[in-house]
Formats: sequence, C-alpha cells, structure tokens
Amino acid sequence: MKKKIMHIMLFIAMSIAMNSCSADTAEGTESSAPTEALITNYTYNDSELETMQLINDYRLRIGLNALQIINHISYKCQEHNAYMIEKNVVDHNDFDARSENMMKVLGAKNVGENVAYNYKTSEAVLQAWLESPGHKQNIEGNFTHFGLSVTTDPATGKKYYTNIFVRI
Repeated sequence: MKKKIMHIMLFIAMSIAMNSCSADTAEGTESSAPTEALITNYTYNDSELETMQLINDYRLRIGLNALQIINHISYKCQEHNAYMIEKNVVDHNDFDARSENMMKVLGAKNVGENVAYNYKTSEAVLQAWLESPGHKQNIEGNFTHFGLSVTTDPATGKKYYTNIFVRI
C-alpha cells in the first residue's frame, strides 16, 4: 500500500513540475468579442533581432519554415516582460489573455509561449530552450509567425525574455 501511495504522490509531484515549465500553448476558436487594436510599431533591440534570427536559423536547419515577425506579438511580449520585472517573477501569468488577443487581433489558430530569465546571450537562451522539451516543442511547432521581446531590468541588469509563436 505504501508503494502505491508513493507512486501516486510521485505522479502528482511530476505533474505539478511539468505544468510549471516556462513553455505554454493554446488553441483558439472563433470569437464574437470586439476586436482589439493591432499594434504595428515596435523597435527591436539587437538581442531581439539576434535571438529571432537564431530561432529561424535553427528551424531552417531542421527542415522547418522560417517564422515571420509580427510587431504586435513583440509588443505583447514586451508587456509581459514589463509585468515580470515589476512583479519580480518569471511566469506565464495571463497567457490566456495574450493568446486570446493573438486569436482576436491576428486570427491565430494556435499560440505558444516561451519565457526565460537571466541569460546573457541569445545563443545561451536558445540553447536552454532547446534543452527543455516544452520550449523546444514551441520552437519546432507548427507555427507561421512569432514575436519576441528581450527586456533588461534597470534595477538588476538581468534580461527577461518572452517569445510568442502563432499559427495564422
């Protein structure tokens, strides 16, 4: 009996651990809610451009399509980074709201998100994401577009990353 209880407790612990990973996905359906505004202006920093290029280079190397950049997605990523910096957390809080926004504004059929914290280089964050099954699944997913924000916390100098993938 003790063995069975231990197996159940192990299963529960593993389920919790796997669900706390920093990769998330959502699939959408049609909605009749009012459409939110499309953000078209976004200024990319060097880290963002380099990380997106590395992701596309990786996807091409393994036979997948390169993803097209959408400024609206990067803006939403930047909003999430600002939230994480303000709250001093690294999480997917309000991922559902970001997903719904992508579905309403862009007509996305599927949305995935990766977040990361405190990687100094684009190569390091990509390598970490590729070593994590959930993150890698998003990077290699059936997506057509993406956006990314890399924001440095002015108080600590540490970088926050949010990368959202969509299939339109």
